[in-house]
Order: sequence, then C-alpha cells, then structure tokens
Amino acid sequence: MTSRRLFCSALLGLAAAAAASLPAAAAEPKDGAEYLTLPSPQPTDTGRKVEVIEFFAYYCPHCHAFDPALKAWVKQQGDNIVFKRVHVSRDANVAPQQRLFFTLEAMGLLEQYHDRVFAAMHLDRLRLNSDEQVFDWIAKNGIDRAKFVDTYRSFGIQQRLRRADAMMDAYRIDRWPVVAIGGRFLTSPSHAGEAAAKAGETLSEVQQIQAALQVMDYLVAKARQ
Repeated sequence: MTSRRLFCSALLGLAAAAAASLPAAAAEPKDGAEYLTLPSPQPTDTGRKVEVIEFFAYYCPHCHAFDPALKAWVKQQGDNIVFKRVHVSRDANVAPQQRLFFTLEAMGLLEQYHDRVFAAMHLDRLRLNSDEQVFDWIAKNGIDRAKFVDTYRSFGIQQRLRRADAMMDAYRIDRWPVVAIGGRFLTSPSHAGEAAAKAGETLSEVQQIQAALQVMDYLVAKARQ
C-alpha cells in the first residue's frame, strides 16, 4: 500500500507540472476530436445532477494511470455529478476481474477494495485471471470467502455482466478508459492524445490525462445546460 501511495503522489505531482503545457484545444474541445457526441442519447437516472460513467478494466495500465486523477476530479465536482464505474468485458482472462468488480460492488465493498485490486495487478503483478486466483486474493484481504463466492456466482452478478455488455454496445465503447457524460458525450485521455497528434503535438500520458479532465469539465457544463 505504501508503493501505491507513492505511485499516486508521483503521478499527481507530474500531472500538476504538465497542466501548464496543455494544448489550448483542451480548454476549447471540438466534437469529433477531443470528444464525441453519441448519435442516440442514453437514458440517465440522476435527476438534475450530471451522470458520469467511467468504462474501465482492472488489467488496463492506462486505467490504472488514470484512476488517481479521475478520483480527484470526481471529488472536486461534488454535488454536480453522480459518478459510476462499469468494468468492461473482453475475453476469458478478463472475465474474473470483471466479475470481481461487480461482486465487490454488490457487496458494498467496492470503494474499500477498488485501489487494492489495481495495486494487486499493477504493483504486485497478480494476474487475477481465474476464479480461484480471485477467491484466494479476496480471502487474503479479509473478505469472507464463502459469502463472496456465493455472490460471485449468483444470478444477480450475471445480470450485471449482461447490463455491462449492453451499455458497452449502447455507448459504442471501443477503448478504455473512456468517460461518458450526461448520456450524450464520450471523452478519454486517448481522445485528447489523438486530437493533439492531428494538430502536430505530442502529449505524454500524464498530459493526455490532464487534457481529458479539462474536456470533462467542459462536457459537464455542457450537459448541465
């Protein structure tokens, strides 16, 4: 956990240093470049607050890099938004991680263990690509194994997996991490990086993250209008 804190502190320090050198387009984003507008807006259930959904995967190193800055941004937004996460599907190696995410969520343990899963995979180099590896890990981290396994294999989790796949289709998710805002807009660090590259600029990953956060500020304001 000490390594995780040092990693987060270093990344946020780099982010602050990089913010001053971002392209102007990050503050004045264009549809089709720094962000995309969905052809069919998706329903939201957050009332007057703006719904923000991150589509991510635990195995993804870019999702791991994005997570500290994203959480800081969510905290800064306060009551302006309702933040949600959706773990994407990919193949059999990712399926246990996706099921792990939704099981933690169903058990009310996600906020407590979310960082630990990232640390296990990216700092401790655990693959967590089989059910038994997941079960061993949660038991070592103080979660009741039998209760977890029952939830993990339940019909309710299967429904959440199907819902995640349906959302990926509806939101046209073809990369991650990606952030959906207000059921209408998509953006991501990679969108920011691609837009900058087309303008002849090269952004580091930290700069891409900071540019994406600026675009997210813009899109939250746009969604509120």
